[in-house]
Amino acid sequence: MYENNYPNNYESKRAGSDTVNHTDSQNNTENTYHYEDSVYSRTANGFTGTETGSSSFGSGVKPKKLKKQGSGNGKKIVLGICCGLLFGIFAGLGFQAVTTASDMVKNGLQTVQEASALPKTETFEKGTETVEQAENNSVAEVENGIISNYANETNIVQTTVTDVTEVVKAVMPSVVSVNTKYVETATYWGQDFSSEAVSTGSGIIVGQNDTELLLVTNYHVVADAKELTVQFDDGEQVQAQLKGSDADKDLAVIAVQIGDIPSATKEKISIASLGDSTQLTVGEPVIAIGNALGYGQSVTTGVVSALDRPIAVNNVSIQGQEQTDVEVNTFIQTDAAINPGNSGGALLNINGEVIGINSNKIGGSAVEGMGYAIPISDAKPIIEELMTKETRLKASEENKGYLGITGIDVSSEIASAYGMPQGVYVSSVMEGTGAAAAGLIKGDIITAVNKEEVESMAELKEELSYYEAGTTVELTIMQGSPTGYQAKTVMVTLGKQSTNQ
Repeated sequence: MYENNYPNNYESKRAGSDTVNHTDSQNNTENTYHYEDSVYSRTANGFTGTETGSSSFGSGVKPKKLKKQGSGNGKKIVLGICCGLLFGIFAGLGFQAVTTASDMVKNGLQTVQEASALPKTETFEKGTETVEQAENNSVAEVENGIISNYANETNIVQTTVTDVTEVVKAVMPSVVSVNTKYVETATYWGQDFSSEAVSTGSGIIVGQNDTELLLVTNYHVVADAKELTVQFDDGEQVQAQLKGSDADKDLAVIAVQIGDIPSATKEKISIASLGDSTQLTVGEPVIAIGNALGYGQSVTTGVVSALDRPIAVNNVSIQGQEQTDVEVNTFIQTDAAINPGNSGGALLNINGEVIGINSNKIGGSAVEGMGYAIPISDAKPIIEELMTKETRLKASEENKGYLGITGIDVSSEIASAYGMPQGVYVSSVMEGTGAAAAGLIKGDIITAVNKEEVESMAELKEELSYYEAGTTVELTIMQGSPTGYQAKTVMVTLGKQSTNQ
């Protein structure tokens, strides 16, 4: 047993007159606490208390709860961190969803591109898991899901190839630029004036023989050429000669002597592959290559807009009579850009085969997005015939033959007004020349040289430039008579003369 040496009664006073009385009894313990107007007693059964209505905290007013310092800022910081974490989580999920969708689209497109790169024809059979390849009979497995997504409930999936770099790389060495010099004439106040001019076009290498490289172009590109040059893909320029032409079909074959081509250029050039234009379909992709605007070879792409398009050409001379709106041929229409300089260039299919010969002359400048090409299947027989003709080489200036006349052009207007044939009117004949020896006189009208028609003095000079002095040529002339002009042929041996024709 412990003995309590402390008194059982004690008083404790604090500032503010609070009094605490503590009374303890062994038998009946009772503690009494006094707080001014309030008395609380503790008994064995519990606490009892009486409050008189006032306290040291204020009369009749409950004490205010004290706010915890710093707790508001902490909550805000925690709330901000939580919001940031939630935003990051949702942003990450969104980014992952976009990435996953993008990968799915890319994989699908890659599958279609791989299918389009297979040789020539491919068929996707609905409900199966194989792709048939007609050329090598190889089989590639594909998923049914991919087929259904891109087949769109059809049996065949077709894709359009837009990358033509490999086709152009293979074909470009077979396409050339054709540059010509010609004499341009004009009449002012009854006087004829002439000047040298240049023009540009394109050509396609279509074959070769033992001594020549043969190219096809449009007739209108080389029709009036006084000098003809060809520029290859590597920039090398070589003299060319007209081999044969068909003015009605606007086709011509020109030749380059193989011996004139540098060895480095020979190794780079190639012969074009001619296709079949009868197998074309509307909407099929095509490629046009040519010397657009004379800037050098360029490439444009498009589709076949129409087939067998009939074109009417105005002011076509047929046997000396002017005709209008005459349908001369049918053409391939395309939206691939064909500009001046593209004439004579190649229109290719997606396999790099020539299926047309472009012509800027057709259609005119009043249209946009409409180019025309001569179908290669129509042109082939004509090209093959022209390739067999003998190439005429121009004589050197010192060896060139001369006829010995002066002449005036009989234009279509003069011919119509005076009832004269169109050609070269002989205004004088020089003594001691081949023309005088052959019996030509003033008033004769020359219409052809070796059966090649001439309608002007410029054309007569151009035709005679292929013959050296001492060569005998056949002239077709029209001589006047009481009953009208009569056709006559005379043989003339050309001589050397530097001043007169």
